[in-house]
Amino acid sequence: MKFEKAAILGNYLSKSFAKDIFRLLINYKTISASEAASRLGLHIQTIQEFLEALSELEILSKKEVNEGKRPYFRYELAHSKIQFTLDLEEEFGNTETEWIKTVRIREKQNAGMQFSLARNGKLFSSVTIVSGSNRNRKEKKIHLTTHQGLFLYNLPFPDGQYLTIEEISDKASIPNENMNEIIDIINELIQLNMIDYL
Repeated sequence: MKFEKAAILGNYLSKSFAKDIFRLLINYKTISASEAASRLGLHIQTIQEFLEALSELEILSKKEVNEGKRPYFRYELAHSKIQFTLDLEEEFGNTETEWIKTVRIREKQNAGMQFSLARNGKLFSSVTIVSGSNRNRKEKKIHLTTHQGLFLYNLPFPDGQYLTIEEISDKASIPNENMNEIIDIINELIQLNMIDYL
């Protein structure tokens, strides 16, 4: 399940009345929004929204019925067990391996980045992004991991030769397993217009 759908499901499962609706669905097999609202003493619109959301997530199925009055929907459980898997690596991992091999980068000229050296002087501990001036001056400080600090310490100067991410990582002796955090800080600095790339 995608993160957005999992978040919606979590939101509805956390409702104070969620257990009561599921109890009704288990025991009555099918139920309408008005029936559930009446049984639970809640507003029909609240129940309707809940049932519709779970229907869109395919937790419930719905069927339109017409019993001599205007049509309405009856809901039933599509499954009696709710199971979902949220693959965090797939959702949030930096998997742009081709981009890592081909893009070449260096620090942007007059970008306004201020680096703070770590105690040993061989890597940066943080970078501060300065934008605007006078009363409109803004600062954003980013604390760096050890590997990010090593990478940015070896980032070519604005007048230096562009290098690939792999070349800079090799120079900084950064293991492959730490590349995700390197890509993350590069993406952040590119978004902030702090890094030039080809």
